[in-house]
Amino acid sequence: MMNVLRRFSDKRSLIRAMALATAGSGILCLTSSDSDISLSVSPSTFWDSPKWAWRTMLENILSCSYTLPNHSKSGISPLFFSRADAFPEPDVSKVAATNVEDSPKHSCNCLGRDTIANASAKIGPAVVHISAPHGFHGLTTGRGIGSGTIIDEDGTILTCAHLVAHSYDLRSSSKGKVEVTLQDGRSYKGTVVNVDLHSDIAIVKIKSKTPLPAAKLGSSSKLRPGDWVVALGCPFTLQNTVTAGIVSCIDRKSSDLGMGGMHREYLQTDCAINKGNSGGPLVNVDGELVGVNIMKVMGADGLNFSVPIDSILKIMEHFERNGRVVRPWLGLKMIDLNEMIITLIKEKNASFPDVSGGIFIPMISPGSPADHAGLRPGDIVVEFGGKAVGSIREMTEIMGDGIGKPFKVVVKRPNNVTETLTVIPVEANPDM
Repeated sequence: MMNVLRRFSDKRSLIRAMALATAGSGILCLTSSDSDISLSVSPSTFWDSPKWAWRTMLENILSCSYTLPNHSKSGISPLFFSRADAFPEPDVSKVAATNVEDSPKHSCNCLGRDTIANASAKIGPAVVHISAPHGFHGLTTGRGIGSGTIIDEDGTILTCAHLVAHSYDLRSSSKGKVEVTLQDGRSYKGTVVNVDLHSDIAIVKIKSKTPLPAAKLGSSSKLRPGDWVVALGCPFTLQNTVTAGIVSCIDRKSSDLGMGGMHREYLQTDCAINKGNSGGPLVNVDGELVGVNIMKVMGADGLNFSVPIDSILKIMEHFERNGRVVRPWLGLKMIDLNEMIITLIKEKNASFPDVSGGIFIPMISPGSPADHAGLRPGDIVVEFGGKAVGSIREMTEIMGDGIGKPFKVVVKRPNNVTETLTVIPVEANPDM
């Protein structure tokens, strides 16, 4: 191709050809008078669909065809655009006034130019900044800052417990009171109505004479690793901050993070989260609330965790029914079995039962309901409450909030011994 360009008899012809190719606005057919070399530049089908302001790079090309003397060599060389579209830049003031619903929608399920902005715009007005007093023994030692999300027009706000729970320790008229600031600058006195330390979820209530902007709730069960998500909040009191990333894991267990206590599962993302983001929303590309951001791994980038909205909805049902979250406790540690774990255990213990799955019990608390029921370390739970189980999640869903209710448990023991036991859960300590 370079040999062809060097043999142009008139440099101005070359300049015109390249300028026309870059602009992409015409067809050029040029023939050298002394060497039978032809060069043509033509636009692709980019102009055939003017409704699309965003095209893939493969569609945004010009084709440059050339032929050497005696047709000894010919080819097509693509010339790429440097812009994403070939339309004039829109007026900034008009863009700012455009509603989310008026933005162009794509027929494919791809991440478009406005996807993140549209998702943020949908939930942004419902994101609030929360300032809560922190202290002990009746003394206020400072204030904690964080975020929250309004989930109904009456002023119910979802946030994290570690932000607002300290206010319960204050023995004063400000007990349970926090300051809430909306995106538009309006401020309210909020009341902490429910706190669950185990899940790190809390409910704050504000009163307004006019309807408040509310977020639309999504479903965390529909998320997949690799899905795009958006985190909003007020890091370091910088309100209206938006960051984006992907879902890294949809069921990160608390035990994976070295956390004790009862079993919990989180959404893991790589969205940028900082101090002040706690309690803020995690949003899918449709602008729906799918989680509440609660923590990050210090000293590491892209390791952030959120409570799934599906779990939060169950917590809120407990709040409405009991005023607190009622959790059954058995007093045992559990591990989901998979093929790799089974193979490793069998290599060390030939008497390990022949199972393809189930829940392995490595440890039991003395004096616990599981201990009284006759469960032993090394047992494998294969049935619970009359149903086959293969994961801790399935077992906890069957158990529900069945405090004092007997459940039949079928376990496998070494040398393929099968035992059927009865366990009666008790209410867990809420501070565990």
